Amino acid sequence: MASMRDIKRRRDSIQSTGQITKAMKLVSTVKLQKAKGKAESTKPYFDLMYDTVKNMLAKSGNINHKYLKAGDSSKKAIITITANRGLAGGYNSNITRLITGSDIPKEDALIYAIGTKGRDFLSRRGYQIKADYSDMVEEPAYTDAKAICNEVLDAFTSGEVGEIYLAYTSFKNTVVHEPKLIRLLPVDADAMKQDGEETDNTPMNYEPGEEEALNLIIPKYVCSLIYGAMVEAVASENGARMQAMDSATSNAEDMISDLSLKFNRARQASITQELTEIIAGANAIN
Repeated sequence: MASMRDIKRRRDSIQSTGQITKAMKLVSTVKLQKAKGKAESTKPYFDLMYDTVKNMLAKSGNINHKYLKAGDSSKKAIITITANRGLAGGYNSNITRLITGSDIPKEDALIYAIGTKGRDFLSRRGYQIKADYSDMVEEPAYTDAKAICNEVLDAFTSGEVGEIYLAYTSFKNTVVHEPKLIRLLPVDADAMKQDGEETDNTPMNYEPGEEEALNLIIPKYVCSLIYGAMVEAVASENGARMQAMDSATSNAEDMISDLSLKFNRARQASITQELTEIIAGANAIN
């Protein structure tokens, strides 16, 4: 049985840890409220952007456009959004597991990392880190998403990559966060047409032309999805960290309660032993 000193030392250590996790939970809760409000306020715009592109392609018939067909290169750009810090449960590992478990071969993947946790993990696994935007994940702005969008679009149009993917955590609510790996380019026109089958079948007319229109709308569509993913990822990260710290705090309280019970038992046993020794000594003198 551990000594009273060992039990007390361990209990004090866990109390200190519990205070830290409780403080981190409070900080994450405040950050979550801010990030959640931002995600909810921007979501209608990105939903509308998706619906707009979907309806355009559903009414456009067969269009031969560079953004609607895969490039000749076997390389695939993967924009990976994770966190710069840990202690968020499975938030970071869910995204990296999504990539390592996908059908994309390691040698064909070019990682555009947003977040040091995903960058470091994938780098250790042998993935090529094409670019690092980890400083953007703290306070994502639309200009940040546009800069990333421009770089991956240049790689796509130049033939460096044949497809562009986005790996992020979708924010459903405070306790539900869904890791996703979606393809940004080439746009899956057939799937969008199927989604838009119930819409008005009036043919789409372009002015000045379909080539110029899609050259304008699809980059905005890609940029919007990247920014929306960054905003949702921040909300998901803080929600995951809040849950993790809440569980850690509860576990610390349970351990402190258990150690306090053990400490009291050890103290009682020590008192009983001292009394026994005193009584035995008194009897020996008599």
